[in-house]
Amino acid sequence: MSHVFISYSRTDEPSAGMIAQELRNAGFEVWRDDELPAHRPYAQVIEERITGAAAVVALWSAEAAKSQWVRAEADTARSSDKLVQATLDGTIPPMPFNQIQCADLQGWDGKAGVAGWRKLLSSVESLAGKPSGTTEPKARASSRDISICVLPFQNMSGDIEQEYFSDGISEDITTDLSKVSALEVIARNTAFTFKGQSVNVSDVAKKLGVTHVLEGSVRKAGDRVRITAQLIEGRGGGHVWADRFDRDLTDIFTIQDEISKAIVAALKLKLLPEEKKAIEQRGTQSAEAYNLYLLARQYWVSGNHGDMRREERVMRICSRALEIDHRYADAWALLAIAQSNLHYGFGCEVDDGYAAAHTALSIDPTIPQARLPLAKRLQQRGKFEAAAAEMEKAIRLGADSWEVNKEAGRFFLTKRDVPAATRHYERAVELMEGDFHAWAMLATCYQATGDGEKLKKAAAKMVSESQSAVQQDPSNGAALGILAGGHALLGDTEKTREWINRALLVDPDNLNMRYNFACILASHLHDTEGALNMLQSSLASAGAYQLELTETDPDFDPIRDEPRFKEMIAQARQRLGIKATTSVATP
Repeated sequence: MSHVFISYSRTDEPSAGMIAQELRNAGFEVWRDDELPAHRPYAQVIEERITGAAAVVALWSAEAAKSQWVRAEADTARSSDKLVQATLDGTIPPMPFNQIQCADLQGWDGKAGVAGWRKLLSSVESLAGKPSGTTEPKARASSRDISICVLPFQNMSGDIEQEYFSDGISEDITTDLSKVSALEVIARNTAFTFKGQSVNVSDVAKKLGVTHVLEGSVRKAGDRVRITAQLIEGRGGGHVWADRFDRDLTDIFTIQDEISKAIVAALKLKLLPEEKKAIEQRGTQSAEAYNLYLLARQYWVSGNHGDMRREERVMRICSRALEIDHRYADAWALLAIAQSNLHYGFGCEVDDGYAAAHTALSIDPTIPQARLPLAKRLQQRGKFEAAAAEMEKAIRLGADSWEVNKEAGRFFLTKRDVPAATRHYERAVELMEGDFHAWAMLATCYQATGDGEKLKKAAAKMVSESQSAVQQDPSNGAALGILAGGHALLGDTEKTREWINRALLVDPDNLNMRYNFACILASHLHDTEGALNMLQSSLASAGAYQLELTETDPDFDPIRDEPRFKEMIAQARQRLGIKATTSVATP
């Protein structure tokens, strides 16, 4: 009978024992080396057990990463495609294991509802199968007779840099199908939790309570694109429809339309005239402009927050897209947001996004993201009621927009309206779970309201999501900074100092990172002098937005009455020509 093998360092014995017990409680046969027989060679038994295992769970920690036994066992499992990984203390798996997804069990107390445990258990189930006799969770209630999940299309281009394109195709098809009133479509964020996983479609359908699943792949090479897609019936796993499209890149919108309409036809749904028109509507007819927009948005979402090169890169790419199609409202809106951030966040002498935002709205008055630069300009000019009204319009139009909810969280936090900020940051991480910066801001909100349980969860997500970003880009200063902040909130001072020192070596000029470190030192490590030194370097070149955030951020409450803090604020105001402190409400 196959089993689950657990590999761990001797110092992690308590955690390994708890994980083994919970896997047994879930119905799995589990083996770890506390069950070694006394009469057989150690290495021989280990090799047999790994070979016979359906899944091998490697538990990484600082000590496990140094263990030759753990590395050897993990390598054997990796070569036979049955490796499942978890980190117990935030340690990133060593090479080459850092290229494989890793569940976060840092601080795990054995509760089954924790995201890291669910991720580990799901991976074990995918490899070992669901144990017989276990009770299936109750399926999600569906509001329609027919429902669908669009799994992230696989990037088959042989270049990880093309991931933005396959992700964009998946999101656009999800959006198109969402316009069909007779069809319920699972949200993008939920679907993307399966990205990079080898999944059983029937298991996905059962887990999400949907009748159908769409999966596919994208291969982009030069001016050609190949898209395969297959619609699968959830209960039996049979193909309802499948097709392959080999076209010029200029046909990308036609392909998307054909896929959406083929799915509607295969499901025997009636497409209303206005729904057909909505599916066919695109922000641009230029495949080249569309490709550039997807690239710019990918940099915006995953780039190094706090490094002005992110904003500059997005502006260049959007500007090129607009040279190709000057009526592309989405590109105008993203350009406006990047300009606004560069102007107010970094104090750069560039347009504040006002003109670009108005251009976007003149093309498409319903685009919510374009209202964000308008709200920020009004707020920075002290027109608070007008700014609030503009933000309300953005929220009303973009309740499901990640950009809108993220900016709304910032807007309300600067007003010290912590409950409203919390709601919007919570929605932002629902829409974009990998947004480590939003998790950090959410942690600030939970700390301000004294919600210790949610604070701990947010801190764990700060660590896991920023850790994933660092694995992809070790020079991401924003991720390094929030990784340090997460460890501080979890009470690991040693790791906090370690990551701060590493981040300052890697990205010393990142203002956002230095700001976050000042928050950590002031609020979590109670290092007043260190916080003031870090904040001084940040405020020396910060823009008006960063100054406003400093004046209202609850993390600085412990040092707000320090004479040096007041002096730095006054100097920054004088440099920026700001005469008075922003009026704020108390939480």
